[in-house]
Amino acid sequence: MERTLDNKKLGFGLMRLPQCGEGDQKHIDVDQLKQMVDTFLNAGFSYFDTAFVYHDGHSETAIKEALIDRYPRDQFQLATKLAAWSAKSADEAKHQFQESLDRTGAGYFDYYLLHNLGDTRTALFETYGIWDFVKEMKRKGLIRHIGFSIHDKADALEKVLEAHPDVDFVQLQINWADWDDPQIESRRCYEVARAHHKPVVIMEPVKGGSLLKLRDDVVAPLRDADPSASLVSWCLRFAASLPGVLAVLSGMSDTAQMNQNCSILRDFTPLNATEQAAIVQARKRLASLPMIPCTDCRYCMKGCPQGVAIPAALASLNILSLYGDRHRAQENYNWNAMDHPASSCIECGQCEDVCPQHIDIINHLQEATQQFEG
Repeated sequence: MERTLDNKKLGFGLMRLPQCGEGDQKHIDVDQLKQMVDTFLNAGFSYFDTAFVYHDGHSETAIKEALIDRYPRDQFQLATKLAAWSAKSADEAKHQFQESLDRTGAGYFDYYLLHNLGDTRTALFETYGIWDFVKEMKRKGLIRHIGFSIHDKADALEKVLEAHPDVDFVQLQINWADWDDPQIESRRCYEVARAHHKPVVIMEPVKGGSLLKLRDDVVAPLRDADPSASLVSWCLRFAASLPGVLAVLSGMSDTAQMNQNCSILRDFTPLNATEQAAIVQARKRLASLPMIPCTDCRYCMKGCPQGVAIPAALASLNILSLYGDRHRAQENYNWNAMDHPASSCIECGQCEDVCPQHIDIINHLQEATQQFEG
């Protein structure tokens, strides 16, 4: 069944919360978070999104202090997530649910997600019996809606939805730049979710801030279409204009970001035909920039004696090249490649022999080592 949050589609992502203090004393700035929560609710928004692992668990405790202890439970909707891949056993994974309840004091979760499916992570939720577990929690009234977030391609999403057709919603990475990206497949994933009649929560509408750092020639069509519109507004309005969207998450880190995003989506109007055409032109310009032509087919990895995470390393180099966003590129490398780093390459050449795109992989891995492991 389609659901909306009274057309107030901005969601407060609690992954990049404001910080205060220095070094080992750095911690979430709860006072500023309270101001952000007040602004968000006063603007008519209500969807808060956290996770068991955000800020090493402190995101859940911070939102208890800033939101749950200060407002009636029916004035907001809270989502959190269970990360089976971070647990060493089924019992440990399932215990995350109770610990999240204890940390937040929410009593129940409006939206509960299996966190970050995709690649080898998906199987652990089956192995640990998490699907049946969360359904039981829903029957007990501790969960209102069950969903999952996924960072994988459309075929993988299709398989999960076919195996679990009774999920209530999905959370997908969608933004105007990734819409036709062959590695992320935002459009195809969105279309799969729509075909299964699942409402969509959108994550990464600004691609972690990367879409605010694009070259002037790339965003020129957007500037020409509306010189007064910020790049943030193009990103948020693109996502919120899609039918079937439950919420558009933004990981806001200070009151200024909160004020800006609330003003954009408080009474937003969907993109018109002229604005959609400007997005298409900007996307074409972005796609024309030089980049490593990796399609993430992973043929290179099947015979790699070191198990090097080659596509992830190349993707990090592309992020650096296309967006100039070193933080985002390093973050991607740390998350997806560091367990099997580029520096472990022994230059056997197996990967280059089977690469359909004839990529000079060895040299790119050497570059990745210099960029991300130095």
